Amino acid sequence: MFNKPLFILAHEMGCSRFYSDYKQVMNNQWKSFGELKKEQDLKLQHMITFCNEHVPYYHNVFKNSGLSPHDIKTVEDLEKLPVLTKDIIKQHWNDFKPLTLSKMKYSTLATGGTTGTPFSYRLSKHDRFLSGALLYRGWGYGGYDLGDKMVFLAGSSLDIGAKSTLGKYAHEFVRNLRKLSSFDMGEKEMQEYVQIINSFKPKYIRGYASSIYFFASWIKEKNLSIYSPVAVFSTAENLYPHMREKISEVFDCEIYDAYGLNDGGVGAYECHEHSGLHIDTERSIMEVVDQTGHQMNCGEGRILATSLHNYAMPFIRYETGDEGHIIDDVCECGRGHQLLKKITGRSTDILFTPEGNNVHGWFFLYIFWDYGHGIKEYQVIQETLNTIIIKIVPEQNFDEKQLDFIRELIKKRSSAWNIEFQCVDKIEKSSAGKYKFIVNKLVQ
Repeated sequence: MFNKPLFILAHEMGCSRFYSDYKQVMNNQWKSFGELKKEQDLKLQHMITFCNEHVPYYHNVFKNSGLSPHDIKTVEDLEKLPVLTKDIIKQHWNDFKPLTLSKMKYSTLATGGTTGTPFSYRLSKHDRFLSGALLYRGWGYGGYDLGDKMVFLAGSSLDIGAKSTLGKYAHEFVRNLRKLSSFDMGEKEMQEYVQIINSFKPKYIRGYASSIYFFASWIKEKNLSIYSPVAVFSTAENLYPHMREKISEVFDCEIYDAYGLNDGGVGAYECHEHSGLHIDTERSIMEVVDQTGHQMNCGEGRILATSLHNYAMPFIRYETGDEGHIIDDVCECGRGHQLLKKITGRSTDILFTPEGNNVHGWFFLYIFWDYGHGIKEYQVIQETLNTIIIKIVPEQNFDEKQLDFIRELIKKRSSAWNIEFQCVDKIEKSSAGKYKFIVNKLVQ
C-alpha cells in the first residue's frame, strides 16, 4: 500500500528528521525507565544551559536565586526552581524571547482556550514534528501504524476547520483521514458522519471524549448501524467510566485514552493493559507535584511541564492547570514508562463552597449518573461563590420533581449554595468545540 510511504513523505517535507525521530521513539518504548531518565537528564542539562545563556527571563531567575545551571542536572533538581505560570509569561513576554530566535524555524500557536482566554506561545518546527512522532507511537499502543485510515471528531485544538477546502482535502488525502467537526453535531450532520464512517471504514476514530460519547449516544438512540473500527482514541478531556462504556458498546471496540499539551509538551497514552497512561519522556519532563511544589512518585497532584526541545520558547516547570494521579507501578505490557492512573481534571473541574471547601466535579457526575433520569445533557456552572447554575436538556420522560432531590444532595456539600436549574434546548460548546460538564467561572 502507498498510504504509509505517502504519509511519511508528507511529514518529511515538513521536517526531514521526522521518520528518524519516529523510529527512535518507537525503539525507546522498550527501554527501562532508568535508561529513559538518563537520556532525559542529559537533554535537561542542555536546555537549562541554553535558557541561562539565551533566554533573559531564565537568566534573571538563576541570577536572582543564586543558582547556576550546573545546579540543575537531574529531574529531581527542578524542585530548586520556581513554578512558571501563564500570568508570569504574559507579564514578561519579551523576556521569553531567545536571543537566537531569528535563526530558528517556529510557529506561533495558541491553546484551545477552554478557560475562555487563549494563550499564545511559540513552538519550534522540530518540537512540533517530534510531538507527532510521539502521538503516533501512543496510537501504536492500540495497534496503529503510520498511514492507517482514521476519522477525527473534534474542534479547533485538533486543527479541525483550520484549513481551506482545498488544503483540507489535500491534508486528508496524504494522511489517509477524514475530519468531522464537533462544532456541527445536529441531526443532519450526524447522519452524514455515520455515512462517512460506514463508507470510509476507518481503522481508528479519534476525538474529544465528550464529542465521541455524544455521537455514540445518538447512534444508539437512533438504533443505527455503525462501522466498527479497531479502536477509538479519546483525548483533550476526561474520559469518564460511563463514557468509555457507552463508546465501547456502540463502536464494538476498545477505547484508548490519552493526555497531551502542546504548549507544555507533555504527553501520556494508554496501552492495551488499560492500567494507566504511559508518560512520554522524550519531548518534555512531566512532574506531578503537591501544593508546595515537591515532586510525587505516587498520589494526586498538579502537573508541571518542562520543555526539552522547544528552544523557540522553553517552559521550565510550567503550570499546566491540570491535575493527575501518578502511580508507582510498572505496566505488564513491558514498557518502562511511569504511569498516570488518570487525569483527575483541570482546575476548572473544582467548585468552591462559601464555607471554604472544594468540591470535585465527579461529585456532580455521580449524582446525574444515578439520578439524572430523563436528562439528556447537563452542565454545572459556578457563577459566583454562592451561586450554582445547572443547565439541563430534558427528554420527554423528564420529571421536574427529581430536581428537588438533586438539589438536596448538592446542598449536603454546601448549605450556602443557591442552586438554580435552567431547562435549555442545548448545551453550548466552548470556542474550541468541546463540551464541558463543569464550568467554574471563578478561575477564568
